[in-house]
Amino acid sequence: MQSERNAMKQGLVIKNTGSWYIVRCDDGAELSCKIKGNLRLKGFRCTNPVAVGDVVNLDLKPDGTAFIVSIEPRRNYIIRRASNLSREFQILAANLDMAVLVVTLVNPVTSTVFIDRFLATAQAYRVPVTIVFNKIDLLSAPDDRELLEAVVHLYRTIGYQVVTMSATTGEGAQELRELLRGKMSLLSGNSGVGKSSIINLLVPGARLKVGDVSAVHHTGMHTTTFSEMLDMPGGGSIIDTPGVKGFGTIDFEKSEIAHYFPEIFEVSQQCRYNNCTHTHEPGCAVLAAVGDHRISQSRYSSYLSILDDTDPDKYRKPF
Repeated sequence: MQSERNAMKQGLVIKNTGSWYIVRCDDGAELSCKIKGNLRLKGFRCTNPVAVGDVVNLDLKPDGTAFIVSIEPRRNYIIRRASNLSREFQILAANLDMAVLVVTLVNPVTSTVFIDRFLATAQAYRVPVTIVFNKIDLLSAPDDRELLEAVVHLYRTIGYQVVTMSATTGEGAQELRELLRGKMSLLSGNSGVGKSSIINLLVPGARLKVGDVSAVHHTGMHTTTFSEMLDMPGGGSIIDTPGVKGFGTIDFEKSEIAHYFPEIFEVSQQCRYNNCTHTHEPGCAVLAAVGDHRISQSRYSSYLSILDDTDPDKYRKPF
């Protein structure tokens, strides 16, 4: 009988709870689904073969259970290394119009290496990034304001869109709201930078739990444990992800890393050797530009840190 046959549906993954996925089907229904067992056996090296933002095909059983049996081709996605000693990766989200990287200069301090690793990974996977400097209400000292102006100028000069805001006072929130309108955007950053506060400001009724910042380590404490898509008033959606402490890169070829730093790639066209690594070679235009402060030392240091990630023995687990 027809009622006893499996039904097929397609939908969008809107939440990942670890073992379960919430899928919004084309007819608006939201179903709790598991992954079909053989979907895990196709050579994936990632900890989550299905990510929020994926368009998936479902097999609905007569008893009402639903299984994800396949994933439609992704337009793009963004990944990070699952752990420092792992060759596996974690897909943060898929099919993105934009990634929003939330950073802070105080309480806690986001390192430029973290920022640049995120930017390089997004560049590699064709995801445009907007950088949001949050908690600017805490930057009252002249030195703090000068630092903010300097880093904002640095990233805008490179070509990145930058928003300065305070989720506490609401300053800058409307600018970010307009940038997000009508787009599917990932919200990412270290724990404690105010991602949940920003979402509560932009999505009335979200009521996400806001975490404190550790007084001892000056780092944020996790409040979001799973990735979830939240619909914005007026159109668009935000994918909230757990805060991350580090951003390990993966699957980068050494010869391609400079391509993901726009200002380094531009200058590298003038290097004497086509295979220049920009570390020691004579006639290296990048090293000359770093020496002349045309490329910032912080960005160059981040480039070197990703080069170090490609060392085949760096993440080899001990026997």
